[in-house]
Amino acid sequence: MAVPAKFRSLLKGGAVVTRGLDNCLFLYPKKQWNVLAVKLANLPISQGKARAFSRLMLAGAMDVEFDNQGRITLPEYLRKFAGLNRKSIIAGLYDRLEIWDETAWNTYKEGAEKQSNDIAETLGELGV
Repeated sequence: MAVPAKFRSLLKGGAVVTRGLDNCLFLYPKKQWNVLAVKLANLPISQGKARAFSRLMLAGAMDVEFDNQGRITLPEYLRKFAGLNRKSIIAGLYDRLEIWDETAWNTYKEGAEKQSNDIAETLGELGV
């Protein structure tokens, strides 16, 4: 998968890809991944949801390397998890990239746009 040039500089120190939420993949710069991995490792193992989330994020996470053309290879199990087919979308977020199947991304984006007022109100209650 080709990573757009504008994102490659963020990942030049290395990158990790893992299962994400909403059926996408998360692609983290190595530095950001290390911060998250420490937080996940410190979650209480006595809580089932903490264990489940740690497993989702940590099990199967893998380092990725760029070839000379700025491409990475995604393992089959992660492509299958995210339902990646022919066309994929890479969405840049604050501390990570998300890799989506194009159809899934469009469906998600349309739903979020329709709910934008409710989302904004909820975030307002959280102080955003």
